[in-house]
Amino acid sequence: MTTPIDRAQFDVPGTSRGLLDVVRWRYLLTLLVRTGVTTRYRNSVLGWTWSYVRPGAQFLVFWLVMGVFLQLERGIPNYAIYLFSGIVCINLFNEAFKNATTSIVGNAALVRKVYLPRQLFAVSSVVVAFVHFLPQLALLLVVCVFLGWIVNITIWTVLAVLAGVVILMLVAFGAGLFFGAINVRFRDAENIVELLLMLVTWASPVLYSWTMVQTAFAGAPWVTKVYLLNPITQAVELFHYAFWRPVTSVQIAELGLNPPPDLLLGTCWALLISLAMIVIGQSVFRRLEGKFAQDL
Repeated sequence: MTTPIDRAQFDVPGTSRGLLDVVRWRYLLTLLVRTGVTTRYRNSVLGWTWSYVRPGAQFLVFWLVMGVFLQLERGIPNYAIYLFSGIVCINLFNEAFKNATTSIVGNAALVRKVYLPRQLFAVSSVVVAFVHFLPQLALLLVVCVFLGWIVNITIWTVLAVLAGVVILMLVAFGAGLFFGAINVRFRDAENIVELLLMLVTWASPVLYSWTMVQTAFAGAPWVTKVYLLNPITQAVELFHYAFWRPVTSVQIAELGLNPPPDLLLGTCWALLISLAMIVIGQSVFRRLEGKFAQDL
């Protein structure tokens, strides 16, 4: 006589639990991250050196145009540190957002043939972008240390860096889920993302000071408030607070370049907005993922 099997102990094949599956399938996430990191510069002569060359070239162009030609270097002391600390933020967000958007289409062969949590692709894209961000962060740290950064750091400095990185990764992940799901059906999403990435650098205080926005819209202070609600803006300002401010603290007050008011409160709002974006992105993703294999 056979013993009956309790079917409640088994999962229905193909049933997704959303982001909870990312934790359950973490071994596959580790494999995807390892693959993304090791294949990035495969068959490349310079290899990981490109992680320094590309942001270095980007910094040099912006520094010459904005700092030297447009003379922003005169109004913002240590403009090179100010600029590069903003660039590394934007590079992390851009790579994570772009790769998360194309992650489902890029792994179409797996999506069509086997079941696995599709959110894994977006999560792995963000983690891989973070790994590629670390060499840029290390370069920024080395330069700041030579300028006396290490003697001026506090616990708030460290927390500002961590908060800035978390905000960037959460926003990129939420937006990547949203556009990644839409991109499976409508490839126009990639073009929209390219347009957004082009605007991100100019919509945040990377090349200029946030006080310029405040001055330009002095008659409409609500514009500055909306501008500062942008999570990317808050992340960039947190990096300025952590890296640029400690090596420029003497001149900041004199030139009126203090951090935005209520930076801590703004950081909390940025985290809430980032989490809300993940909720929205996950909602859209779960609604559309059932047809991914068919659309691909």
